[in-house]
Amino acid sequence: MASSLTTFTDEARIALDTLSGRAAGLFSPTLRLGVTGLSRAGKTVFISALVHNLLHGGRLPLFEAQKSGRIARAYLEEQPDDAVPRFQYEDHIATLVEQRLWPDSTRAISELRLTIEYESASGWGRMFSAGKLSLDIVDYPGEWLLDLPLLGKSYADFSREAFEMAELPVRTDLSKDWRTLSAAIDADADADEVTARRLADGFAAYLKACKLDDRALSTLPPGRFLMPGDLEGSPALTFAPLPPGEERRARPGSLRAMMERRYEAYKTHVVKPFFREHITRLDRQIVLIDALQALNAGPGAMADLERAVTEILACFRPGRGNFLTDLVSRRIDRILIAATKADHLHHESHDRLQAIVRRLADRAIARANFTGADVDVVAMAAVRATREGTVKQGRETLPVILGTPLAGETIGGQAFDGKTETAIFPGDLPEKVDSVFETSNGHRQDDVDPAIRFVRFRPPKLERTAEGVTLSLPHIRLDRALQFLIGDRLA
Repeated sequence: MASSLTTFTDEARIALDTLSGRAAGLFSPTLRLGVTGLSRAGKTVFISALVHNLLHGGRLPLFEAQKSGRIARAYLEEQPDDAVPRFQYEDHIATLVEQRLWPDSTRAISELRLTIEYESASGWGRMFSAGKLSLDIVDYPGEWLLDLPLLGKSYADFSREAFEMAELPVRTDLSKDWRTLSAAIDADADADEVTARRLADGFAAYLKACKLDDRALSTLPPGRFLMPGDLEGSPALTFAPLPPGEERRARPGSLRAMMERRYEAYKTHVVKPFFREHITRLDRQIVLIDALQALNAGPGAMADLERAVTEILACFRPGRGNFLTDLVSRRIDRILIAATKADHLHHESHDRLQAIVRRLADRAIARANFTGADVDVVAMAAVRATREGTVKQGRETLPVILGTPLAGETIGGQAFDGKTETAIFPGDLPEKVDSVFETSNGHRQDDVDPAIRFVRFRPPKLERTAEGVTLSLPHIRLDRALQFLIGDRLA
């Protein structure tokens, strides 16, 4: 699908941008790593933990360059793109370490350059390698990525699909007010700003309700309706789908014509520049997903998460080029799909979580007809907020996790205060992977345990050495993620 998102002129501009970037990187190799995911999947935490562990020599036994002692040092440098906000690493680390709070979610694009000086593992490499790699980390909301399929859809297609989605069992009650409002509107009447605003507000309210914890839905375009940024209140965001009508051209001056014009403006001025200026410049990509939140909400949320991953994969440009093609075109050759918050489960369930994500990814890859790049999955926690233990319950010994639940989190009617450490048995993930995707009339199947609940925890209290030095942030499989994403470039 990615090939249908640009015009010949777009491709020419992309080629010139790529050629310029390659020329600048001849004597200073760079790798652009895209970090995305849907809200609260942990993008900010992942980047902060990655940088913190590399800067402070964290324990990364599966990251070969670190394990073998070939990394001389890692340090932050000025980012290359002056028009892109800097990822505020220092602020986020202060929030995590000093306040033991999770940093604010990603709401716009940001970037950070981390340079790694290393020694190649081979004599040939030491002879010809610069021994230095600049890792440009690009952080952007997954909700914006889900807008890219709109570039290949007309307003009529967008409207039809929006109403089809709104009528799914997991969404129908949430969309009722917006659908009722839309049904009462004469789309062929004269355009009216007040009516347009009411429809846009109603549609946005429905999308925001889908995002709440009890539904945890993922496929919610247009993404800027959830994260408008500096576009809030602009005409480009004041539109909404209208009930499908006759397949004919909208009457000039009508409400339908206004909505269609604003939808096209949204694609032209918001979506297309994002794709051209950011997505087409990536070399590697990690997609973070909060599978536990979707599991909490049931099979409807899992099916929607799979749909979102499918559309995300379809937006990338996968493949491997050669020296000549790489000069004018970047292709993503490795993508990691990571289920975050593995620390919310006992390690005995980690393999099951990874199997669930593998199944989700395999189905998404097949549906997106995605080929040309290595795709891997991992269950991880960029910052480990819990420890493991056991508790006795009668004659039974239960594996538990110990941590400090966030204030307001509840289990079985018990509310947590955000200060008290608690032992929690979250339950076991089902052995049958298919069961988490299956529904019966939109409801959870009987063989999926409805008692499995996951709560969010505060960041851990970091230990200090005898000299008072704060240790690096603990994690689960961050090293494995690093090895897959950049390990070959440090060989």
